[in-house]
Amino acid sequence: MPVTTFEFDEKYKYQNGFGSYLETEAISGALPIAQNSPQKPPYGLYAEKLSGTAFTAPRHENKQTWLYRILPSCAHPPFASTADGPFKSDRPTDPAKLEYIPNQLRWDPFDHDDRTDFVSGLHLVAGAGDPTLKQGIGMYIYAAGKSMDEHSAFYSADGDLLIVAQHGTLDIRTELGWLLVRPMEICVIPRGIKYQVHLPSGPVRGYALELYQGHFALPELGPIGSNCLANARDFQAPVACFSEDFGATASEGPSTYTITVKFNNSLFQTKQAHTPFDVVAWHGNYYPYKYDLGRFNTIGSISYDHPDPSIFTVLSAPSDHPGTAVADFVIFPPRWLVAEDTFRPPWYHRNTMSEFMGLIAGEYDAKKGGQGGFMPGGASLHNVMSGHGPDAKSFEGASNAELKPALVGKGSCAFMFESCLMVGVTEWGLKMCKKVQEGYSEESWGGVQVHWKKPDGVSADGHLLK
Repeated sequence: MPVTTFEFDEKYKYQNGFGSYLETEAISGALPIAQNSPQKPPYGLYAEKLSGTAFTAPRHENKQTWLYRILPSCAHPPFASTADGPFKSDRPTDPAKLEYIPNQLRWDPFDHDDRTDFVSGLHLVAGAGDPTLKQGIGMYIYAAGKSMDEHSAFYSADGDLLIVAQHGTLDIRTELGWLLVRPMEICVIPRGIKYQVHLPSGPVRGYALELYQGHFALPELGPIGSNCLANARDFQAPVACFSEDFGATASEGPSTYTITVKFNNSLFQTKQAHTPFDVVAWHGNYYPYKYDLGRFNTIGSISYDHPDPSIFTVLSAPSDHPGTAVADFVIFPPRWLVAEDTFRPPWYHRNTMSEFMGLIAGEYDAKKGGQGGFMPGGASLHNVMSGHGPDAKSFEGASNAELKPALVGKGSCAFMFESCLMVGVTEWGLKMCKKVQEGYSEESWGGVQVHWKKPDGVSADGHLLK
């Protein structure tokens, strides 16, 4: 079945479609008819436009949503810088102190942390670029043991956040509605949208990628045709849901809500007297969404040779150069291998792109698992032009395997954040997390055997003029 069987049952209704123009109302009649900003919106609501692109972006790229809410987002006191959070200059995840190194890196599973919520549990591992220029990416590990306070909300002005759940369930309340995100599901929360993360099943751990420029899109299919890979109908967006917690004016109210914003990799906070989750209705194409990775329609060779891993791309954030991505999200799910006379695992490779890999569950077919190997909750980074590929044991096994049809990766799913950018690593990622496998390169490839045998009587001087 092309659907994941989840341990934690779904609890919400959704709308379906990727990049679709959707509309939803929690109370019938809350959406105005035929116009966006009437003189008096229904039920005394405020109309607020949320723009994810410039007004004049081409239609096929334009992202916007109209919100109909009880109070507008601008109704709050000024923000002030906060010493909390992982992004201050004295923190080991300071993005201004990235270290760029060519070494292959692999991390043991990252620790759980019962003391933190989702925001304080974010750790920047690696990244590139500058959010003030809207260029680049940030790669994160998150680990949290408690829900965010019900009177809090967080948003990032720096970019869209792609979340890859690895352990534990995320119950995410956004301004536009609720998303339940479980292991083997991903979600994307666009720049500027406020949210709150609850942990209904206990501690959580996973991965995240923040995209400073543009937005994720489905990859072009070319000669594949009109279907396969991630199909647009399988993406799910929330339906409108709102709370009533406010006073007679925006500055009066029975409760205090703390709003935290990530702005140029620093955190700022304000406190307001009304809930930020007061959107009664919305329409548009700029919204959070989730996707079940079990629905991915995998493509592969049915004759010979292992194709490029780009055929496993779920989402892509294109650069200004066609065919080159600022960030691709790629998965390696369960799949059948049938290629004849072929080395079936991914081949040895040096890449102009950077490759950050994580493992959601199971074992990856090109790397050994177990202690000291590539394990769920761990990660690896192969930077620009750093050689990588199957470890010695995996190579020998695949080179001598009987080539019959084989289902690989059952119960497993690895993924990759791939970027055209050279990626730097934070102090936390290199040292403070204490998860770097110091012997990764030697243990993986130090034992690669020499199988070369020069044929008898063959000269190796054919490049010389004689």
